[in-house]
Amino acid sequence: MQVDGYIEGKIVCDRSLIISASGRIKGEVTADKVIINGLFDGECYANSVEILPQGKAHGVIHCDDLSIERGGSFLGKTLPTSSDQVISLPKNEADIKTNPSLENKAEKG
Repeated sequence: MQVDGYIEGKIVCDRSLIISASGRIKGEVTADKVIINGLFDGECYANSVEILPQGKAHGVIHCDDLSIERGGSFLGKTLPTSSDQVISLPKNEADIKTNPSLENKAEKG
C-alpha cells in the first residue's frame, strides 16, 4: 500500500506500507514493513521500518529493524517488538470467530 495523500486514523496492512514524499499519516500503523519518505506522526508497529532521506517520523516505533538514511529524521522513542505485537492478520472476520486465540492477538496489535 502506498500513501501519497493525507490519512488520519488507524491503518492495518499485512504487507508493506510506503509513505511517499507527498504522503502524510497521523495515527496508528501496523504493517510488516513501513517505508517513510514523507511524514509520519503517531505509533507504528512493524517488523521493519526504513526512514528515507526526505522522511520524518515522530512518535513511538515498535520494531527490531529500524534504519534511518542520511537526511531522514526521527523524534520519539523506539521499543522492541515481541511476537505478540506484530502479527499475521487473519484474512477475514470468520477466521477470528473460528479461532478465538486470534481475537486476543488482534486486540493487542
